[in-house]
Amino acid sequence: MTQFFRGIVVFLAMFGLGASPIGLAQASYPQKPIRLIVPFPPGGSTDIFSRMLGEKLTQIWKQPVIIENKAGASGQIAMNELLKMPTDGHTIFMGHIGTLAVNAALFKNLSYDPMKDLAPISRIALVPNVFVINPNQPFKTIQELITYAKNNPGKLTYSSGGSGGAAHIAMEYFKLLTGTDILHIPYKGTAPAVMDLLGGQVNMTMTGAPPLMQHILGKKLNPLGVSSTKRVDVLPQIPTLAESGVTELKGFDATQWYGVVVRAGTSREIIDLLNQGTKMAFDTIEARERLRSEGAIVQLDTPEAFGAFIKAETIRWGRVVKEANIVAN
Repeated sequence: MTQFFRGIVVFLAMFGLGASPIGLAQASYPQKPIRLIVPFPPGGSTDIFSRMLGEKLTQIWKQPVIIENKAGASGQIAMNELLKMPTDGHTIFMGHIGTLAVNAALFKNLSYDPMKDLAPISRIALVPNVFVINPNQPFKTIQELITYAKNNPGKLTYSSGGSGGAAHIAMEYFKLLTGTDILHIPYKGTAPAVMDLLGGQVNMTMTGAPPLMQHILGKKLNPLGVSSTKRVDVLPQIPTLAESGVTELKGFDATQWYGVVVRAGTSREIIDLLNQGTKMAFDTIEARERLRSEGAIVQLDTPEAFGAFIKAETIRWGRVVKEANIVAN
């Protein structure tokens, strides 16, 4: 491009007369397909949100976004893959409460430092957990479950998508507050954890609403409560755990959250473009309604606000992990 035409592009950009900032950026970013690394198998909330983001970014930038599910080690395998990649923004990561906050307290020798190794882009969603049981149980309410668990310590089991994941932490928090002994059965992903609950191999789980909705609406799982401080719009008849009448659960809040990060060292220009693209993907009536129907709530941030949120959540859940003596198994 000659100096004359460069000047024209700059002039148009300065006065808003040309393409959008994202459109102008296409000459330098993205220059090739983008890899979106997902730290869990297909079927869970992380995967659902990743595919929504990937589809929209592909439309915006005319470059394919390739979803790569790399499960294992509570997200460490996927995170280590991200940290091997260049800081050019062509590899991004769908993080969540576990990989970005809880793991720092859960693992003494964590292979990455969320605060130093990562650059936040934006949160995308809040997802209240739903406490569900297999219908073939001798209890039908949270109070009855707690009474049964106390009378039968170690007999009941709960599934999760893996050690250190949101379901694991939420249930251990529940156990800490209620003084119950319920055995953790970790799986390699939310989908198999839910499948075995449906099959009766485990008694309960408390995980994000999206992979549970069809089974709740089909009456294949019995919801006893939601983990947020407010009821979920799409399940208004289900009380919060704080509304269960159990004194120990007053104020209970174990909401999952999800957001996009890249490697630390990525340029501010690329971070801002990814932030804009993420907001374009989820700040629409269609996206908000789709997430609402899945029991999720769109929540978008600036990179700075997301970074501050991660720090606060790391402190909060670090205390819970320590107090409950939660260990990765």
